[in-house]
Amino acid sequence: MRVRLEDISQSYGTHRLFGGLTLDIPSGELFTLLGPSGCGKTTLLRMLAGFVAPDAGRILFGDRDVTRLPAYKRGVGMVFQDYALFPDRSIVANVAYGLDARGVPRDEARARALAMLDRVGLGNLSERLPGALSGGQRQRVATARALVIGPELLLLDEPLSALDVKLRVELRALVRELQQEARITTVFVTHDQEEALSLSDCVAVMDHGRIVQIGTPEAIYGAPASGFAADFIGSANVLPIERVHGGEPTGTVRVVVAGHAFTVAGAVGGDRRSLALAVRREAVQLSDAAGAALGPNEVDGTIEIVEFRGNITGYRIATPIGPLYVDAWTAVAGRPRRRGEPVRLRVPEQSVIVETAA
Repeated sequence: MRVRLEDISQSYGTHRLFGGLTLDIPSGELFTLLGPSGCGKTTLLRMLAGFVAPDAGRILFGDRDVTRLPAYKRGVGMVFQDYALFPDRSIVANVAYGLDARGVPRDEARARALAMLDRVGLGNLSERLPGALSGGQRQRVATARALVIGPELLLLDEPLSALDVKLRVELRALVRELQQEARITTVFVTHDQEEALSLSDCVAVMDHGRIVQIGTPEAIYGAPASGFAADFIGSANVLPIERVHGGEPTGTVRVVVAGHAFTVAGAVGGDRRSLALAVRREAVQLSDAAGAALGPNEVDGTIEIVEFRGNITGYRIATPIGPLYVDAWTAVAGRPRRRGEPVRLRVPEQSVIVETAA
């Protein structure tokens, strides 16, 4: 089912959250709303669920206008961050609740609930109370409850944020598998960029009630539309550009950052007054300080901070153009580098130019 939010406006007192926001969610896709706390992503999800009504605009499920339709008539399944399970009912009763509310005969509702619990790996725990389950198991119950009703739209409100890293990875794979099996249009809200990139067919990056970029995870990561998107997706180095020069070979442009020239692929159009160079941390090439003249796109620096993170080692390096953050694969980076060590950095031509005011 295709979902469309059309010219949505919403204010809380004097604070205007949305001003004419429009968003299309294709049928059968897992669509993620990604952004920091307070950007409006959960409010949009609650509008889709029917818990919040917009001040203006329309919400369409296919060709059906559901803007003023109550939540219980929308045919939506929702998984909450805090699970929202009935503590005094068995997990099979929790899963069957939505079916019972829709008038499904009790025996059929129980059979369907047990089948869904089997699908999420909890069939042998069907008579336990939620309090006897781990956080990951309770999240599986909440997911089963949302899916068992056969919703046209599935809404996920940061459902994995309370879980440890290993369990989050396991459960997001399950969520993606179940969603693809049923081909349910799904809207997933998160502030975790790794979840968004690994789960989604399409991602909408949000900031202060605006959608700053929409695209596939690969497109947003590889070609961010703004400094905010570049830094929020992948934690890029975003370096203000002082000047842009022409005269470079076809397909490249020369920019000046803090007095240092860099040649990068691409072109510059539009207003040049608020441009920045976005350089992915893992793309910066790190080598020993050569002592010789700097080569193209090179700058020397000194390591200020070393962060060992297992397979990745992160560095903050002081340079004449400002601090640069570098992520290097620990296993292939050669000898460990230490705080205070001089290094040479090379900014790749594949870095991108972004609009910082977007």
